[in-house]
Amino acid sequence: MTETTPSIEDAQFCDTGYSYTLSLISGKHKMVILYCLMEYQPVRFNEMKRYLGKISDKTLSQNLKELEADQLIERKVYPQIPPKVEYSLTPRGASLMKVLDQLCVWGMENRLA
Repeated sequence: MTETTPSIEDAQFCDTGYSYTLSLISGKHKMVILYCLMEYQPVRFNEMKRYLGKISDKTLSQNLKELEADQLIERKVYPQIPPKVEYSLTPRGASLMKVLDQLCVWGMENRLA
């Protein structure tokens, strides 16, 4: 039995798993947020903001909401005054860390001095 190479004429990038994964982590800050949670979870909003550096409250809040909507992170609110909110990875988000961790490994192995 011979293998046939798939035809690009019938293929669409938007139908690939690669495209779906990129849609979840695209943007300037999402992978950094996920990396931060992988290393330090749980993390509070202001801790995350300090870790990321130059990011507005609005941008960070929007990124966190999108990651939560995609079920990659969870937001835990403690009923106290002042309010306390912590973010951590969901099991789905933790499973993505296996992939993102390989980016870190590749970067360390291939970093130009």
